[in-house]
Amino acid sequence: MPAKLGRKVLPRYDSFGITWQSLAASVYTVCSMKDVPLKPLPELVSYLEALAEPHILFDTRYRIVAANAAYRRQFSPERSVVGRTCYEVSHHFSVPCDQAGESCPLAKSRESGQRERVLHMHHTPQGEEYVNIELAPLLDASGEQAFFVEKMESLRVARGQPMVQGLIGRAPAFQRMLALVARVAPSQATVLLLGESGTGKELVAHALHEASPRAHRALVVVDCASLPENLFESELFGHERGAFTGATSAKGGLVEAASGGTLFLDEVGDIPLTMQVKLLRLLESGTYRRVGSTDLRHADLRVVSATHRDLDRMVLEGRFREDLYYRLCTFPIHLPALRERKDDLPLLAAALLERVAPARLLALAPGALALLQAQDYRGNVRELRNLLERASLLCDGSAIEAVHVQQSLQSGRRASSAPQAPRAPGLEAAADGAPAVPAAVPFAAGGLRAIERAALQQLIADHRGSRAELAVRLGISERSLYRKIKALGAS
Repeated sequence: MPAKLGRKVLPRYDSFGITWQSLAASVYTVCSMKDVPLKPLPELVSYLEALAEPHILFDTRYRIVAANAAYRRQFSPERSVVGRTCYEVSHHFSVPCDQAGESCPLAKSRESGQRERVLHMHHTPQGEEYVNIELAPLLDASGEQAFFVEKMESLRVARGQPMVQGLIGRAPAFQRMLALVARVAPSQATVLLLGESGTGKELVAHALHEASPRAHRALVVVDCASLPENLFESELFGHERGAFTGATSAKGGLVEAASGGTLFLDEVGDIPLTMQVKLLRLLESGTYRRVGSTDLRHADLRVVSATHRDLDRMVLEGRFREDLYYRLCTFPIHLPALRERKDDLPLLAAALLERVAPARLLALAPGALALLQAQDYRGNVRELRNLLERASLLCDGSAIEAVHVQQSLQSGRRASSAPQAPRAPGLEAAADGAPAVPAAVPFAAGGLRAIERAALQQLIADHRGSRAELAVRLGISERSLYRKIKALGAS
């Protein structure tokens, strides 16, 4: 039973590892004057000090009254935080979070009277980091909120600053997506990632895995779009010796390889209907059979899936099983397109340049950044990466200028057969024929897509090798190439 304080009830907050009943009497020093700040008794401060996770204790005026050793080591190793406000320490704000456009767990807890969880970006000795915040109110003898305990855990798979690997962003759409990732990752729920091609669905799947209790085991990726229908079952579930021609020995499948970890089904909308029922059985019962075997095997795994397709429409058209859809879609997460998070483009561009040209320390000139921000990015972050890689190859100095971005946008087309790339108003040609620094306005509607279509048509016509070689030449996946060819109506 929860402990009663006055007329209100103090709930248990077991996720903090604290038995509140035993500490309720130690929360405050008896003080009848409301204008005198309450002070926690040493017993509570000592208890927090022993907790393994970073914790702070603060009063109703946001003033930190205690910070345990784990917090001091991770977030403030060189300076004491006691006596300072939580919003000044974590955000460098001069006002509480909710007055600075952030979600404030204290304000939410005051409204609900309960524990609250939010995802914040904090200033730390390692730079800006996303931090999971879990806050619980502590009540005084009259049942009023007197103190708040806050537990913090860094979400190490995402940052608000450029880094070589991982998720990067600060835009509101990105933060909303990341908050859902942080909330569902520790659970066993099946997650469906929805978003356009190139939005980073595999990166998000890695983030879900790394922030889960299964992080010490394998994350196995299944590229559903590239598996032929006749091999899909064998690749996924494995086969016994002699199960089909060429099966000279027994082989475990990708489901077995993911045992104890996470199975990521990429492009789940491309799974053949004949295979969907067998995948449904795996999700419903956690069991499967190898091809050629009658023995049921148990699968201990979590399933994360992703698709750029409209599964709702596919269900209505009979191309995707409705029961499988609901099994996969326990917790859907929409990944924002790059055009929905244009504010993140400078961060993404800096990080991508480190990946495509790690030894050159390239920077973007203001005009180049303005031109990048004017694009539509139908291919999202993948398209931005390809564009930056081409621009880096065209640049001989230490700064990528607008002219390099413009040349990168136009590369691959033949002047005699493809339409000229439309120039922004005020863009003048340089003496050597290359465009000078353009004004920061978008191209005419459809112009860039027309260039891409014409360039791709010409490349297909001229290319004499395999489609895989052409995909490598273009710097995209073979699957993306096939989609582009299909959209062109090419064979």
